[in-house]
Amino acid sequence: MTVLTQILKNMLEHAPIIKSTKEFTATRNACKLCAPLGASIAFKGIRGCVPIIHGGQGCATYIRRYLISHYKEPVDIASSNFSEEATIFGGGANCYTALDNVISQYKLEVVAMATTCLSETIGDDVNFYMQNYRKDTELKNLPHFVTASTPSYQGSHMDGFHEAVASTIKTFAQAGEKGRHINLFPGFVSTEDIRQLKQLLSDFELDYVLFPDYSETLDNPIWGTYKRIPEGGTPISQIETCGSAGASIEFGTILNQGSLSGRVKSKNLSPTGAAFLEKEFGVENHRMPLPIGVKLTDVFFNTLEKVSGKEIPAKYKGERGRLIDSYADGHKYIFGKKAVVYGEEDFVVAMTTFLDEIGIDVVLAATGGESGKLEEEIRKYCPERWENIQAKNSFDYEKIHDWCLSNKPDLFIGNSKAYYIARELEVPIIRCGFPIHDRLGGQRIKHVGYTGTQELFDKIVNALIEFKQDHSPVGYKYM
Repeated sequence: MTVLTQILKNMLEHAPIIKSTKEFTATRNACKLCAPLGASIAFKGIRGCVPIIHGGQGCATYIRRYLISHYKEPVDIASSNFSEEATIFGGGANCYTALDNVISQYKLEVVAMATTCLSETIGDDVNFYMQNYRKDTELKNLPHFVTASTPSYQGSHMDGFHEAVASTIKTFAQAGEKGRHINLFPGFVSTEDIRQLKQLLSDFELDYVLFPDYSETLDNPIWGTYKRIPEGGTPISQIETCGSAGASIEFGTILNQGSLSGRVKSKNLSPTGAAFLEKEFGVENHRMPLPIGVKLTDVFFNTLEKVSGKEIPAKYKGERGRLIDSYADGHKYIFGKKAVVYGEEDFVVAMTTFLDEIGIDVVLAATGGESGKLEEEIRKYCPERWENIQAKNSFDYEKIHDWCLSNKPDLFIGNSKAYYIARELEVPIIRCGFPIHDRLGGQRIKHVGYTGTQELFDKIVNALIEFKQDHSPVGYKYM
């Protein structure tokens, strides 16, 4: 027996026995993803940007796998590739090597670095590394640098997403004479949602900066030859003008208020990019839920009327009218049905509000987010029936599974990860949000606006009709 083994043996034999009276259940199949994954998606919304994950190679591999499976596109996520030595002595050398490799191999405009649990645990200061690299390197025409602190033990992928957005705005936004343009921070929506929002802003004849814009970088046209950095994304030159915008519109009311927000509050920092612009540059921020459903989309359009000074274009009035007409057409098929909604917190708030609007009873609204504000927000937007909704923060899929065994719903609404529960319960699942790994076109699902709501409504009604039809003894073919 070695000396070290003997010491450890003695420590264990004489260690005090500590009993905990607090029950704790480990997370099983988390209803969230890692913080640097969310940061990578936001960074892919910057033109000419390559994200680097400062940590183990497995982190970058996991992120690439998830994004490629959902977006069905090649996604380059670099890694500083920690080893045991880097874990003990610090990852500075790995950081410099990663920067050398990425800058030499890509014709890029921006290097964006997100930290991981490992690099945060050992206290690596990536901002310090970036500054040293810029000072010491002999390379000319260096790209822009931006970093985001995103340990997954302090937040979900949504916390990482909003942390990356806020960090980018704080790094590049500049003061200036107030312009007529607006900023739109859409949050984590689909590539099709982003394209729809850009068209909508153009129809209101607004000049705008939309960030992040990954509508092309994560959903490309077919290429004749491979492009290491896809075209598209918000240019840094536009992000610099965010501080002189006439107003900001920000989707989401919970945003970056998970466990990462404790650090934000302790340092008196603005938790989101739009909040920072309002505090530092006086850019008025119009914060609202994701515009899903008539009620919440009306809030968005009324805000656009205010900031643009223009009336809602006739085509959107027509979209709204057709949507309400379809509510009347489909009401008898969905009224009183019980739904489970799950996913990111702001997605769950908006989707629950929409379902409440069309007469579906949301019996469980679940999220892996850790803000503790889900019930508060649902109460705000579903004031008449919120007491009947079980709103659960820090839920995982096994908790959803266990809850549903005793409270069987009629349908699931959310990403593909709960499919196994819906299959076991033999109820339909409406796939939306992120990630969708078992269907084609998950990145092109529309959620927001009147047309996004229309498509969701039709999917929900038809899924319930199809389910009833498939389980009918006569197999009727007329509604």
